[in-house]
Amino acid sequence: MSIDLPQPAADYFAADKGRSAEDVAACFTEGAIVRDEGNTYAGREAIRHWKESSSTKYTYTVEPFAIAAEDGRTVVTSHLAGDFPGSPVDLRYVFVFEGNKIAELEIAV
Repeated sequence: MSIDLPQPAADYFAADKGRSAEDVAACFTEGAIVRDEGNTYAGREAIRHWKESSSTKYTYTVEPFAIAAEDGRTVVTSHLAGDFPGSPVDLRYVFVFEGNKIAELEIAV
């Protein structure tokens, strides 16, 4: 199923699919915040390190299948499958955009 993602979210999922931590970090504002697995990563460099670590630790695919607006945020629900504990799982990617970049991202079950 294909959904129409806002450009910053589409850019993020494309960069993640390419496994480039640099490309993923470039999707974010300089002062962006990511919350994932109980950790918070602040700033583009911390986000690059987060993505570099998760991309080398696990092999996975992400398939966005639903999108909704919620309290000024964009929520993209995606099917994540790979060689990580608990796979497969559907995760909510909660985005806050600033222009054509991501200012905040929270990844949660």
